[in-house]
Amino acid sequence: MPTLSTAARERLPDSAFAYIDSRGVRRLPINDASHVRNALARFEQVAFEDDAARERARERLLRAAKKYGIVPLGFFDGQLRTERLQTELRARSGQAGRLPRGTVTFLLTDIEGSTGLIERLGRRYPAVLRDVRTIIRTAVRKAGGHEVDARADEFFAVFRGAPDALDAAVAIQRGMTEHRWPADSDVCVRIGIHSGRPNLSDSGYTGLAVHAAARICAAGHGGQILVSAATRATLADGAEVTYRALGRYALSGIREPMAVYQVGGMGLRARFPRLRASLQR
Repeated sequence: MPTLSTAARERLPDSAFAYIDSRGVRRLPINDASHVRNALARFEQVAFEDDAARERARERLLRAAKKYGIVPLGFFDGQLRTERLQTELRARSGQAGRLPRGTVTFLLTDIEGSTGLIERLGRRYPAVLRDVRTIIRTAVRKAGGHEVDARADEFFAVFRGAPDALDAAVAIQRGMTEHRWPADSDVCVRIGIHSGRPNLSDSGYTGLAVHAAARICAAGHGGQILVSAATRATLADGAEVTYRALGRYALSGIREPMAVYQVGGMGLRARFPRLRASLQR
């Protein structure tokens, strides 16, 4: 990156900087492509005066990146890593004490093809991620669930009972389908649900039940809801939803193959590719 001398820096207009604090100190020059890349890399090192100032600087930086044709993948990754750390710190500060214990049901979601969405949507992707989180959080809270963690394009929730988790999953998929996404993008989430007795400490849930729920989610496709046999056994048959047995699958890190069911119903997609796991005959 070419060096920006003090004199050259002073000649630049305020619009050539992503952040100007209340004292008039100008930071993060964005006057050319090289400096935009440098500002993207250094953004997390800046001590902003408040969240509003941080958001204004972020928007100006993303506009500059678009101007110079820069796709800021690493910048988004850094933003999401920061969000993950903040979520973990909140959990350690007392949230874990309010989470249900004993036999619980986990719900995990994951945005399908998030890297491609970032490349296609550019600076619009954070707004898409916020909308996805809003749809999920609304459904989880309405069903009586608890948010455990939200990191990158994944979301982790827990419920005292499987029926509530299923209600939330169906509401999430319907909400995703009904939402209007920018640039006619097909934004979809896969959902995995599993019931078990995990360990709960100040750092959150641990144990095989958590791992199994994550692996079930990872095996699915956008728009799909998968439940384990342990969860299916506690769900009553009804007219509103159906359960299609997909077989037993070898899931990474799980010793025994697990039976997996696909949830169907009004407003839910019915056809998907084969699961992203090995079917056991």
